[in-house]
Amino acid sequence: MSKNLNTEIRHFKMLRQELNLTQQAFAERLGIKNSTADIERGKTRISGEVVAALLEQFGINPLWLFGKSEQKYLRSTEQSILPKVVTLNSSENENIVLVNVRASAGYAHNLQDPQWYDTLPAFDLPLPEYRNASHRGFQVEGNSMHPVLHSGEWVIARAVEKLSDIKENLIYVVVLPDTVVVKKVVVSGEKLQLVSINREYPAIEANAGDVQEIWQVISKISGQLEMASQNLGTWAEEIRSELKEIRKRL
Repeated sequence: MSKNLNTEIRHFKMLRQELNLTQQAFAERLGIKNSTADIERGKTRISGEVVAALLEQFGINPLWLFGKSEQKYLRSTEQSILPKVVTLNSSENENIVLVNVRASAGYAHNLQDPQWYDTLPAFDLPLPEYRNASHRGFQVEGNSMHPVLHSGEWVIARAVEKLSDIKENLIYVVVLPDTVVVKKVVVSGEKLQLVSINREYPAIEANAGDVQEIWQVISKISGQLEMASQNLGTWAEEIRSELKEIRKRL
């Protein structure tokens, strides 16, 4: 068995496991008549049709599949990253699904699994600002976005259609293959800088192709009410300066 074939089989199986799909379920998603067992055993080569299905269904880079690139996902800044699954209430209005810290660990692996979403709590806000778009609630973990967001609080966020819609002065929930983070975002070509408000946390670099979903934070739910800080203006100016410095380095 050739080295390239070993690589493609290993990556193929790795992807299926990351998506938490059985061999039969993965085959159905890819349009394969039987299960993917023969491919994973090396008995059947991965056809061009399967490679095309991996790209169409999951955004998988064919060069990554064959071990020729480290970039796993292909995604243009104009390509849609809208959520693939939404849930509706009895009135046919879209629910706001709540993803707590524990659920966020498996969120990226279950993006296209309707049954998984049914296990999460959901509610509907009968307000105009939460209509005509998909919204989702995410629980904040850690202090990287302090003082604006505190650990344990919830943010309600609106789905972003494509990376080119991102604005630098806003906060986003960014869904990557192995994590969900709440950050400010600076887009530069095929790279994203995920910036914390708390300056003790360094910026994180991510590939644009690795982004599964992005949600723009529009409100938060908090169990505590704080008076506005007198230093808020100074803090905002520091954040603007830091974003300018990051852009200069890109």
